[in-house]
Amino acid sequence: MIKAEHIGSILAAAGASGTWDWDIVADRLSVDAHFAELSGIDPHSADNLPPSSFFLAIHPDDRARIRIAVAGILSGAELFSKEFRVVDPAGVTLWMHARGQCHLDDNDQPVRFTGILVDVTERKRTEERLRVAQTAGGVGTFEYVDGYATAVVSDEFCRLLGLHPASVLPVQTINGVLRGRQTLLIPSHREGAIPESLDAEFYIQRNDDGAMRWVARRGEIMREGAGFRLIGVIYDVTVAKEHEAALRELNDTLESRVAQEVANRQQAEDALRQAQKMEAVGQLTGGIAHDFNNLLMAITSSLTLLQKRVPADPHTSRLIENAQQGAERGAALTQRMLAFARRQDLASERIDVSVLVDDVRELIERTLGPAWSLDLQFPDRLPPVLADRNQLELALLNLAVNARDAMPEGGAIRVVAQCRDASEIPSDGLSPGTYVGLSVIDTGIGMDEATLAHATEPFFTTKGVGKGTGLGLSMIHGLARQLEGGFTLDSTVGHGTTATLWLPAAEEDAAPAALEREVISSFTGRLKILVVDDDFLILMNTAALLEDLGHEVLEASSGEEALALVRQHEDIDLVITDQAMPQMTGTQLADQITDIRGDLPIILASGYGDVPAGSQQRIVRLGKPFGQAMLDQAIAAAMAG
Repeated sequence: MIKAEHIGSILAAAGASGTWDWDIVADRLSVDAHFAELSGIDPHSADNLPPSSFFLAIHPDDRARIRIAVAGILSGAELFSKEFRVVDPAGVTLWMHARGQCHLDDNDQPVRFTGILVDVTERKRTEERLRVAQTAGGVGTFEYVDGYATAVVSDEFCRLLGLHPASVLPVQTINGVLRGRQTLLIPSHREGAIPESLDAEFYIQRNDDGAMRWVARRGEIMREGAGFRLIGVIYDVTVAKEHEAALRELNDTLESRVAQEVANRQQAEDALRQAQKMEAVGQLTGGIAHDFNNLLMAITSSLTLLQKRVPADPHTSRLIENAQQGAERGAALTQRMLAFARRQDLASERIDVSVLVDDVRELIERTLGPAWSLDLQFPDRLPPVLADRNQLELALLNLAVNARDAMPEGGAIRVVAQCRDASEIPSDGLSPGTYVGLSVIDTGIGMDEATLAHATEPFFTTKGVGKGTGLGLSMIHGLARQLEGGFTLDSTVGHGTTATLWLPAAEEDAAPAALEREVISSFTGRLKILVVDDDFLILMNTAALLEDLGHEVLEASSGEEALALVRQHEDIDLVITDQAMPQMTGTQLADQITDIRGDLPIILASGYGDVPAGSQQRIVRLGKPFGQAMLDQAIAAAMAG
């Protein structure tokens, strides 16, 4: 007989982490010191516990499952074998395997339930590491013993075949994913001869999504008497098989394929370089235009004040007017630069196409040069379109430049407008309705069908190196889509090209033209205005314009300085702030001013179009460069609320 003091060491050698003895008749539970320590029970009272103590340390998520299993034992089931998690007094989660037995009396009634706990935490961790490794590596495992109808598999094995995760699967189900005549994924004597090697590849159809895939099988065949045991892995080799097929095809026409691949790579690299160049040019253009805007504003505001203050002299007035016109042309140029850099306000409005074309005619003719003439053909009545004026001007200029380049010896370029129903326009994706077509027609070299098919693709050009304008047809095509219109190209080699931009006719309630919206009365009255700008010239000239209008002006060169003045002067009526300032932008300043005085109107001045919206409704936008009249109108709008 084994002495009681040796039982603990024997159990420890067997890997036990605790024992229990449940007297079912007396409804009491006795546990050893290990079980008591694990459950946070005083070892001195561990031999007379209520049966509920058995469940104290079991993880809450596993407790109900184990209670059901124990209920089966108490109802007469003889064997108990369950794995579950326990939480020790230190809060550490461990995995236990409980193995027990129910003892029956002479009447086959359960009287005692005894067993041991075995710590299987390390095994569980190893299994989890293996599962993670299989999932990460895309490798599924299987084990099959000859003669059985099932195989032991891993979760990743099931996932690769599109089967529901299970630890055991019927062999017939596994082999059922195979397609075509091929050997079995899990072979057996009943299905035919056993292969000499498990190395093979299989074409399968995944059971869950129907995807056709290739999997490879690797492993070992272990002979066990007259039978055998298969232990192996499977993994997806679809990509490798596709590459293998592509390689075979490539080898069939190696020289032509290599040449094509080299050309494709070169084209991709050229496109990438062009994209990077255009992005850099856009950023540089936007930055230069913004700085130039500030310089122009200093010039125009100074000229405005100078014109009011110099003695009346026709010669001097003419010089000032010339300087004003030059500054206004410079402002128009910066607006075009900002539009190219996508940093200008791009708002749709009702546009009379004939008026727009007439406005930019002089610019187009100067761009084309003396060898090319511009012929405008417009009907007497043409509905307005809903578009962005700057983008439309750029598109027209680009089409005219393309027409010029197609006629290197010179010639006539026609700009024709027409009105058509969507059903009459050969452009995909147009919604029903009326469209205005703006066509630029040349009689140049034209394009063949292959060139025409790629003409609107980004970075595609028929011009020589260094001769591109940087504004491709793809930009115009994108503009047409953005405006819910279309773009068509008709061309014949030797006869010329017709490029037509189709724009939807504006509805009656569409946004009015910008000039119509700007008709705002001047402000009458004297205000105390805080002006904020980090550029000294802009700050000084804006203050001078405001003082000339009769207002009292406070000046701040930073957001922090402006906030201090707002707190100090409670009688400030209006704040005019620049947007692009270091440390604190105009919109950030507006947010903080709103926290101090929510009723204080704010004018946000900026030369950029991508300014985030302010946090309050009383912000009025003022584009740079602005003159005294625009400033006065902005004040009126801000004070009107």
